Amino acid sequence: MNNELRSRPGHTEVVLSADGTPIAYRSIGDGPAVIIVPGALALASDFDALARKLADRFTVHTIERRGRGESGPQGDDYSIERECEDLAALQAATGASLLFGHSFGGLIALEAARANSSFEKVAVYEPGVSIDGSIDMSWATDCEAQLARGQHLAAFITFVRGINPQTAGKAPHWLLRLILPIAIKKPERQQKYELLPGTIREHAEAARLDNTYPHYREVTAEVLLMEGKDANRTGAGGASQHLLPVLPKASLASFPALDHFGPEKKPEQIAEAVSAFFRASAHVLGVDSDEAERRR
Repeated sequence: MNNELRSRPGHTEVVLSADGTPIAYRSIGDGPAVIIVPGALALASDFDALARKLADRFTVHTIERRGRGESGPQGDDYSIERECEDLAALQAATGASLLFGHSFGGLIALEAARANSSFEKVAVYEPGVSIDGSIDMSWATDCEAQLARGQHLAAFITFVRGINPQTAGKAPHWLLRLILPIAIKKPERQQKYELLPGTIREHAEAARLDNTYPHYREVTAEVLLMEGKDANRTGAGGASQHLLPVLPKASLASFPALDHFGPEKKPEQIAEAVSAFFRASAHVLGVDSDEAERRR
């Protein structure tokens, strides 16, 4: 890819996943390759601001997860394994050894790193890991029924209340019906409505993996766990506190001024922390493993 294309985050290329599904990705920057994995209800373009912040030092490839944009559909056999295969296809095409994931994208990143030791460093912001049933699916049946009736706002409210029981879950439905159309602009709401059916399936996968987090002992990559001010009130239930003692090489960074959507809405601090973490890698700095060990 030439430098002109790398300067434009809107440039899209496609790889084929193991099951033949086309997976699109957006690229920008120059330097060691990084893959960004968006979370639920997000498109690759939602992470353009973060990608631009990293692009001075890295070539950033933001995956358009299946079921979105120019990528193919989720498929009838959708699972976290398919997501990991998509990521493996992009990793093979780009040679990326650095990985960032947000929310459900963080869960994908951890699962991918467990299966693929070629990822050397993984940064995740409030990964969607279910701990003791923290990702609950009791809302899903009502949400699906509302979608089937074309009641998109009602379905979205059911989703928001279901995944945030300690915050939005306490607000009455009628109040959210008044607030959400004001708080979320129409184009963004429409995007969320379109992605909601697939998001239900994604959350079901996260719930299926409830309390499997001890298997992250198998992750060989260094991991930076990141969390914002509301980490203990999101659906992931402060997963970082459970993951920190499990992951063999992990550290924790907190961002008290940022909410769950910090990487999308206010990426400056996230980009700074992720860049410092990735640049400390012996691979990125051009230091071989023996020399890196001597410096410790």
